[in-house]
Amino acid sequence: QVQLTESGGGLVQAGGSLRLSCSASGRTFSTYGMGWFRQAPGKEREFVAAIKWNGGSTYAADSVTGRFTISRDNAKNTVYLQMDSLKPEDTAVYYCAALNSAFGVRSPGSYDYWGRGTQVTVSS
Repeated sequence: QVQLTESGGGLVQAGGSLRLSCSASGRTFSTYGMGWFRQAPGKEREFVAAIKWNGGSTYAADSVTGRFTISRDNAKNTVYLQMDSLKPEDTAVYYCAALNSAFGVRSPGSYDYWGRGTQVTVSS
């Protein structure tokens, strides 16, 4: 069992930055791939970024490539999402999730555990 808690969301102006954190409970955190997803009102949950269990590989959606960076610190049971050059279209609730598989990192249905989300609002 893994429990996930996101933090770091808030209101920021376009062009600004935020760093989201996702803290995990459980001693098996380091064995899970981790992902960030987001969901805007009236839209489906979409993939943002993911990282393999050892941080050796990362993945990002085209819409955030070059602006968002995912990283993890297994000693702290935490995964991060550094978000730079934010745009109003990045406004959404951001969720972190844990994946007990090497496959399907871009698909929400592949993930086993989810946090409750943190709101990110980017003003123009």
